[in-house]
Amino acid sequence: MNLTVAAQLALIAAGVIFLWALLLGVWKYVQIMRSENGQAHVYVDIAHRAALMYSFATAMLAAFVQFSAWSTAVNVIALTVVIVFFVGAIASYCLHGALQDTTNQFHPAPAVLTAAMVALIVGEVGGSAVIVAGFIVEQAGTWG
Repeated sequence: MNLTVAAQLALIAAGVIFLWALLLGVWKYVQIMRSENGQAHVYVDIAHRAALMYSFATAMLAAFVQFSAWSTAVNVIALTVVIVFFVGAIASYCLHGALQDTTNQFHPAPAVLTAAMVALIVGEVGGSAVIVAGFIVEQAGTWG
């Protein structure tokens, strides 16, 4: 079976995010080895873990879009929204890890961060809901 365009894009993104996670693991290891307390900066650790989880979440989305009732355009748009927010989150963690400017970006939380988090929630949850709904609709058609 050939993969749909959306599934191909999701798996490519999952692979790139996974490789990014592995490189973040190297960065984390280097910081651990150089640290007096044996720990990497909290945001380097968060970036590494988030990238690993987001890579597998993106791979899971590939299965959903492969077997979706929605059009290619709907699946690609929803997938792109989700992946952009996944990548944006990882990038922001990397930035804080590189700058070592905070150990809690939410304290105090500037208004722009609150707005960004609302957008992230709507984008990730909404985009994922569209994708999962397409999968459920397609599978429900096979139940009868």
